Amino acid sequence: MTTGRKTTTIFLTILCALLSTILGLMQEWPSWAWAALAVVLVGVPAAAFKIAAMRRGSLPADFTNFVPAAPIERREHHVSGVALPSRWPDYDFILSATVRWHPLEARGDHCVLNPAGLAVEAVLDRARALTEQREPARASFVQHELSGVLSTLHPDPTGHLQAMAENIALTLQESDQERLDKLAEVRKDKAVWEHQRTYEQSKREYLGDDVLKDTGSAVVWWLAKNDNQIDKTVSDLGLLAQLTSAANNTDIPERLQDLISSSSGPSAPVVEREPTTADHFEAFLAGMGFTDGDVRRGMLTKQIADIIRTQDRHETADELLRRYDPQPFTSHADDQPEEPEHPR
Repeated sequence: MTTGRKTTTIFLTILCALLSTILGLMQEWPSWAWAALAVVLVGVPAAAFKIAAMRRGSLPADFTNFVPAAPIERREHHVSGVALPSRWPDYDFILSATVRWHPLEARGDHCVLNPAGLAVEAVLDRARALTEQREPARASFVQHELSGVLSTLHPDPTGHLQAMAENIALTLQESDQERLDKLAEVRKDKAVWEHQRTYEQSKREYLGDDVLKDTGSAVVWWLAKNDNQIDKTVSDLGLLAQLTSAANNTDIPERLQDLISSSSGPSAPVVEREPTTADHFEAFLAGMGFTDGDVRRGMLTKQIADIIRTQDRHETADELLRRYDPQPFTSHADDQPEEPEHPR
């Protein structure tokens, strides 16, 4: 019988007792009637409770599975700023968490005076086994991994209690995070640079080993680049011959010399430079009739250079000697005599 039915039965019994008492007083019942009424009022509820218990029987096994378990006694301790090793040396994770535990059955060998220490040690051992296999650059991901690993109760190595952790926060030191960000940026820049270098190397190999291998390959490539414009390709044959010879560090073949002379007309202007003093001196020597191989060229050049040095034009004198003096040239700076020491 449920609690509600028991309350209803007792209430009805009391109500019947009151009505019977009022009726008995009004009718002036004899003494034996009052004794019988008392027996009935006491026996009816007891009989009702016994009949309900017999009809109910024992609880089925399936029902007992839903009976709430006895509450587990739990305790907690908060830890913060705990350094845990990562896969990279000198880069530690920083852990903060709430450690929870509950004691197991007491063991006879010794009692635990600091269960919080045992619980924290057990949780940190489980956390370290995970973090030392993870890279520090994935701190946020490792934090969620730890939340799953430490979410269940596990006994500590001594068997005195079971421990878990919640409210887990896993970070890195600010300086370590800055270093990791710089390393990531450098790796990205290096990857881009390597791709660019590979592209340039591939392009050079394509031009050197294929396009500019010889003049014929260059002509075919140029013809394809200009959408089969044959006239333009023919007009650029001399330019392609020069380009191919320069790329292969070879002389231009004789059979292509005419193409070069015909294609280098007005389209290749010559930049004239301002004549130097040495150029004018060349005209002077030619006017004097001192041709190449004449020893007088060197003698006259040496005399003129000495005169120019008296005017502090040493660079011009050196240039004349380099071009027109047949003797080995030495810089005037090497021939300067040492100044005598002034007498004290």
